[in-house]
Amino acid sequence: MSDLLDAARAWAADDPDDQTRAELEAVIAEVEAGGDRSDLADRFDGTLEFGTAGLRGELGAGPNRMNRVVVTRAAAGLAAYLADTGHRGGAVVIGYDARHNSDVFARDTAEVMTGAGFTAYVLPRPLPTPILAFAIRELGCAAGVMVTASHNPPRDNGYKVYLGDGSQIVPPADAEIAARIAAVGAVADVPRGRPGKVLQEELVDSYLDTVAGLVEDGPRDLEIVYTPLHGVGGVPVERVLEAAGFDAPSVVARQEQPDPDFPTVAFPNPEEPGAMDLAMALAERNGADLVVANDPDADRCAAAVPGPHGWRMLRGDEVGALLAYAVLASGKHGTYACSIVSSSLLGKLAAAAGQPYAETLTGFKWISKVDGLAYGYEEALGYCVDPDNVKDKDGVSALLLLCDLAADAKAQGRTLVDILDDIALAHGLHATDQLSVRVTDLGEIAAAMARLRATPPTELGGLAVEAVDDLSLGSAALPPTDGLRYRLVDGARVIVRPSGTEPKLKCYLEVVVPVDPEDGVDAARIAAVGRLDALRNGIKAAAGI
Repeated sequence: MSDLLDAARAWAADDPDDQTRAELEAVIAEVEAGGDRSDLADRFDGTLEFGTAGLRGELGAGPNRMNRVVVTRAAAGLAAYLADTGHRGGAVVIGYDARHNSDVFARDTAEVMTGAGFTAYVLPRPLPTPILAFAIRELGCAAGVMVTASHNPPRDNGYKVYLGDGSQIVPPADAEIAARIAAVGAVADVPRGRPGKVLQEELVDSYLDTVAGLVEDGPRDLEIVYTPLHGVGGVPVERVLEAAGFDAPSVVARQEQPDPDFPTVAFPNPEEPGAMDLAMALAERNGADLVVANDPDADRCAAAVPGPHGWRMLRGDEVGALLAYAVLASGKHGTYACSIVSSSLLGKLAAAAGQPYAETLTGFKWISKVDGLAYGYEEALGYCVDPDNVKDKDGVSALLLLCDLAADAKAQGRTLVDILDDIALAHGLHATDQLSVRVTDLGEIAAAMARLRATPPTELGGLAVEAVDDLSLGSAALPPTDGLRYRLVDGARVIVRPSGTEPKLKCYLEVVVPVDPEDGVDAARIAAVGRLDALRNGIKAAAGI
């Protein structure tokens, strides 16, 4: 107990922020008075781990929270890494979203960078993550930092690091930066300089012009409903659509303005049930053609379409196939890549167009590293349609390209669903789904993975398992990662892995159903639903979850 209190007192003494210092002092006083020590113990149960996703965690005082002490040390460690790898005196650009304390963490980062002898550029206001990724290469920076927790709950914030190629860090850079963070002493001893140079709107204009240039301009007939989900995508998206010749979208009024508390959604992620309900209700009232959405930092894009039974969300793999179709139709040569948990359909689309295909580990940091990348996506709504300018997922450019495809289809009396049907007729219906099991004890995830390795299933959902790949062993194509891939008959597949950002075990399911031209795609979809349900039940039983 005394060691915990001593550590907490030392942390409070080093904390430059009045609010978190007072917060921690109150918790210390409660424990000293004989109160519950669990809150204090949790705050000091290790340190937020700096990895390939940078930092992400709950706001609050202590080393196991996101706060100014943790951010200052992270910035100092990054500065030391850059100096040690030949970038001393270079430039670092810093962006931030509209979450609680994002602007504060951005300013701290800029002051640490200038204090270490770097030039620090700061984006002019809360802006989408892809603008930060664009700015790194546009300005010739050695690195970039984006303060965002993407689509995490309101209580969280995060710290995403990019290097000079404009893509997120991957091993071994993450471990090397983490080692330098661990070597940082007292925050009071970290040199600080001026808060950097705030960039002008010209940088934002350059990004928006680049995105708008991905499609031909001109009037387009498409009734769009849009929601930024209380994030920073609103103004950039509306400007890009206008520049490309679209009428202004109908925006969900209650979700239009940035709000770090995300009051209308339980979880600010367009994948989550209910998050898109307001947008789809507005689309129903307006008789819209398409619903599009971004997550709060606008690096992801979601879509919904009307159907015979009302509006439905397109799955991430469906949007991925549509965008691949559009990029391939434009004649763009290069490698088409997706993560291993995304649909195998992209490989067939690329092969049919005579283009190379690659699979990567989960996470856009891996997709962006693919040589000669022409297009990349991951099923979690992340799409890179213009890697020459943004070497990361970009929800703004993906949204524009999807709207452009929908408008072209409408001009021919068709819809995005018709394009998906054409793809299914040519390559089989690739239906995907996901089973996510959230846990309170991370040991449950390790136990489930251990059970699957100890007793590999020979069939799942009535489909025989033809091969099992233990992804922790790595291969010539993929670095090792904790996961298992089951290859089943008829092209079906199940992948099981622990989430890298949340306390979840994730299972990714795919079935491939041939389409009989006489029965049509709808019959194949009905068959796919049954097969996916069987797979879901099969992997739950095998993993004991």
